[in-house]
Amino acid sequence: MKYFRNMLKDSKGATAIEYGLIAALIAVAAIGAMGTVGNKLNNTFNNVSNKL
Repeated sequence: MKYFRNMLKDSKGATAIEYGLIAALIAVAAIGAMGTVGNKLNNTFNNVSNKL
C-alpha cells in the first residue's frame, strides 16, 4: 500500500508526459508551417522559372 501512495505522490511521470505533449504540439505546428512555406516557395520558383 505504501508503494502505491508513493507512486501517486511522484510527479516525474506526469512531468514527462507534459513535456512529450508539448513537443508533439510543437512538431505538429512546425510541420504545418513548413508545408505552407514549402508550397509558397514552390509557387515562387515556378513563377520565376516561367518568366525566364
